[in-house]
Amino acid sequence: MIIQNLQISKNSLFFTLFLLFVFMINILFSYFSYKELKNEYIFETKAEVLNIYPKEKFDVIKLKGDGFEFFASFSKDENIKKLDFLNVVFDTRNITFYTYLKGFFTNILYFERVEKQSNLKEKIVKNIEKNHDDFIIKELFNALFLAIPVSSELRDIITAYGIAHVVALSGFHLVVLSFVIYWILYFPYSFFQNRYFPYRNRRFDILLITMGILFYYLLLTDIVPSLLRAFVLFCLGLYLLRSNIKVISYITLFYTFLIVIALFPQYIFNIGFWFSIFAVFYIYLFIQYFKDGNKILLYIFFNIWMFLIFNPIVHYFFAQTAFEQFYSIPITIFFTIFYPLEIVAHSFYISSYFDDYLKIFLENKINVYEVYTPLYFFILYILFSFFSIWSKKSFFVLNILMIGFNLYLFF
Repeated sequence: MIIQNLQISKNSLFFTLFLLFVFMINILFSYFSYKELKNEYIFETKAEVLNIYPKEKFDVIKLKGDGFEFFASFSKDENIKKLDFLNVVFDTRNITFYTYLKGFFTNILYFERVEKQSNLKEKIVKNIEKNHDDFIIKELFNALFLAIPVSSELRDIITAYGIAHVVALSGFHLVVLSFVIYWILYFPYSFFQNRYFPYRNRRFDILLITMGILFYYLLLTDIVPSLLRAFVLFCLGLYLLRSNIKVISYITLFYTFLIVIALFPQYIFNIGFWFSIFAVFYIYLFIQYFKDGNKILLYIFFNIWMFLIFNPIVHYFFAQTAFEQFYSIPITIFFTIFYPLEIVAHSFYISSYFDDYLKIFLENKINVYEVYTPLYFFILYILFSFFSIWSKKSFFVLNILMIGFNLYLFF
């Protein structure tokens, strides 16, 4: 037993060192790309418009180039739209390696529109446009299906309702999608397996096919950090399941974090990625301490607890608060049915039947006020969250802090 544990520790150490090596290699490649960009005072690249932030006299545009993202201001007269493809020439003098990784602001010296090749993503966007007339609802489903960034107007509505975890593609969506894909494949695969290859492991094969489909979907969304975290965790879980190793563990989550950062070092600056990691961490805490009881009641309690436990984390970064954020609890429960139904409804062009109800929800006037999590409380909360892995007393204190903060937040 001791020799086996030493072997596992040795393998873990080698794997960690390997990931560190991959991280350094990717940082090095990023630095070479940065130096290439800095070789000249001006740099030309093709870029896709990710988002538009309207200001009083101009628009700030977020663009995605080849391996980096950047911001620039454009005149409103240019009439630039989201998902436009541009050939841009910009000033590189004030760009540092840090801002290159994080996303930099620059001056556009020249640009022209470029014809974009039609692909599956474009077809899905056009499908959404055909299904809906309202601009905000189009934006909502573009975000739900393709992780296309939303406007500041819709973002404020989403934040006010506390449903960012529902709209932003993450593990929550991947779980729903994998469940739907698995059961779509199950019966036809079972038919062929029983006839031609009964020796195969049906469950594992279907999960492998599901993984392949999800990987293509990940590429379709331009590798969203939170979705990437979920996909890596899914792949690790499949490997551990095959190896008869415990799937749900903090070590698995830790290595998921390391793998993502090793492959994409810039994601360390992405708040969505960090939220995704913390969300899974608190799910594991819930499973650790609340695994017994009626499954239906546990599921309802899980959604309530996750809403309350995550508030101190969210409000350190985003101060918007409203009593309507309690709606996120039933919305999260209902979304597991709504999401796959909407995918089917869009496929048959009948999704518009739900638009009137969505408009009532999105146009509802919400009284928003601001409450930030103090830095000292945030640090204390994080510490007790980690101590809860090993200590029931720490978990008890964590829940007291959670209750106290939510009373402070809403009352």
